[in-house]
Amino acid sequence: MTSDRRIVIGADTHLDTIHLAAITDTGQLLSDAEFRTNPTGYWAAICWARSLGEVVSAGVEGTSSYGAGFTQALQANNIHVVEVNRPDRSARRRQGKSDPLDAHSAARAVLAGHGLAVPKDPHTGALKALLVARRGAIKARTAAIQQIKDLLVTAPAELRERYRRYRTTLRLVEALARCHPTAHEDPTTVSVLTACKTLAQRIEFLERQDRDLTAELDSLTSKLNPALRAAYGVGPDTAAQLLITAGTNAHRLRSEAAFAMLAGAAPIPASSGKTTRHRLSRGGDRAANNALHRIALLRWSHDPRTRDYTACQLAAGRSKKDILRLLKRAIAREMFRHLTAPCPIDDYSDLRPARQAKNITLSAVANHFGVWPNDISRLERGLKRDDTLAADYRRWLKIQLIDAA
Repeated sequence: MTSDRRIVIGADTHLDTIHLAAITDTGQLLSDAEFRTNPTGYWAAICWARSLGEVVSAGVEGTSSYGAGFTQALQANNIHVVEVNRPDRSARRRQGKSDPLDAHSAARAVLAGHGLAVPKDPHTGALKALLVARRGAIKARTAAIQQIKDLLVTAPAELRERYRRYRTTLRLVEALARCHPTAHEDPTTVSVLTACKTLAQRIEFLERQDRDLTAELDSLTSKLNPALRAAYGVGPDTAAQLLITAGTNAHRLRSEAAFAMLAGAAPIPASSGKTTRHRLSRGGDRAANNALHRIALLRWSHDPRTRDYTACQLAAGRSKKDILRLLKRAIAREMFRHLTAPCPIDDYSDLRPARQAKNITLSAVANHFGVWPNDISRLERGLKRDDTLAADYRRWLKIQLIDAA
């Protein structure tokens, strides 16, 4: 009887347990059970579900958090998995809340096809781990710098005046990390200097961690999506956040409008009476919205095309907030293309050997194109992306070769 029955299961996930509910494809509740969140528990849950019938689909809450292990176990056993949103709060208030109820609600959501999403690829977790560690290091470094400054405010006058001459935080940290507290006789001075030295050495350690983690993020994002990483204004941190939001399996995004809504960059109508306008969205993934915001600000400051566009919009009477909303929406459209249709990027590694083979200096190239020599050097090393300049540079080198021949 059960071999011909088609069932749908829902999973309410927690740190130590998962609760499953099984319903038929007509919505009849069959059974529910609780299992441990370990490989043995996952296998027991799958065997329990299959004992009730053929598992058509499984709806799991939190496929990227508490439900990550169970999601991978289901996929390894060729069971289709979808991510379900948590139950509506108004429904919870009417029906109550418990693990069996939440699991049953997840199963019914799968059957109804409402509020479902494709789970993210497990490889997204690698980026998330590196990004969390890097941001934690930056946060701890900022806190340590503020603690040093607070300690020096109330330090003895002689100590305060000695370190006041360091105008930059970098120089101050370097000086404190190499100071000798025991060379002083005043116990207060010794204690304050010892604390500041410990904090300064902690800052240097965190800075090394930041550099190492940034290099790992740069390498991983460049490998996963070189076109995204090469886009103007997209650094390792920003690229990693966009990949985490979208998932490395970007086919889960239905359209660029859906991605804009996910990233909180979709225009929200804010019209009333004779006023017709849109405003910035306050929903979506705020970390992804922050990534788009940073790209927009960087392009606004340094990208000539963006600066020309903003100047035209300001002349047309738009406010800076409206222009920023338009920029973020356009950037979301561009990022969606990079995320869903990765493409190879131009390799600049041939430029430097070709220039050196003709004994042409960086200054000569820079003077010809009207840029700084450092810009040409960064372009040759792949530290700066400018496909137009690279193409013109390559054609110019070929002309120099023909003239030399």
